[in-house]
Amino acid sequence: MKNLKVLMTAFIAGLGLLSFTSVGHEKEGSQKVNPASAKGYEVGDAAADFKLKNIDGKMVSLSDFKSAKGFIVVFTCNHCPYAKKYEDRIAELDKKFKDQGYPVIAVNPNDPNVQPEDGYKQMIERAKQKGFTFPYLVDEGQKIYPLYGATKTPHVFVLQKENGKNIVKYIGAIDNNYDNPNDVSEYYVQDAVNALIKGEPVKMNKTVAIGCTIKVKK
Repeated sequence: MKNLKVLMTAFIAGLGLLSFTSVGHEKEGSQKVNPASAKGYEVGDAAADFKLKNIDGKMVSLSDFKSAKGFIVVFTCNHCPYAKKYEDRIAELDKKFKDQGYPVIAVNPNDPNVQPEDGYKQMIERAKQKGFTFPYLVDEGQKIYPLYGATKTPHVFVLQKENGKNIVKYIGAIDNNYDNPNDVSEYYVQDAVNALIKGEPVKMNKTVAIGCTIKVKK
């Protein structure tokens, strides 16, 4: 009888543990995935096209650029000090490579409710003030930056058109000195695009993006 009681106690305890474990897994599985935790693309992946609103009110897609050979997709914003430091260099990249088939496509991934300086009206004002010559798109609903895996502003993805797809060729920072363009010794994006234009492999195809964290809707 004593042994039977011991066995029954162990059995009941086991059921309780199993029930607790099941509930724990159910709660974990029901949690919403934070977009910032999305894996994103790796070099060699095919990047998805998108259709986002530009500062002129028009919807813009990568497929709109029929003659492009690829793209310099830059996730950036208005308020971030790092993004501001790079604005002129982003404009220079567009000026240098747009006519060679690699235009800049800038995307603001931040939620304006979290960071009001990155609102749509503020984007229009900033683009006018800086004389942007490239599309400056708003990632409404924050659906695109998680697909790409952007985590910072700025964060660059160099794409090349191959067999109707946009293949990722470089991911990371623009260069190796955000603070002073005169002290740059490694031009990551420029070197990557130049290699693609020449039909050569990109030697440095991934670096760590330096900038502000993307402001996610709470």
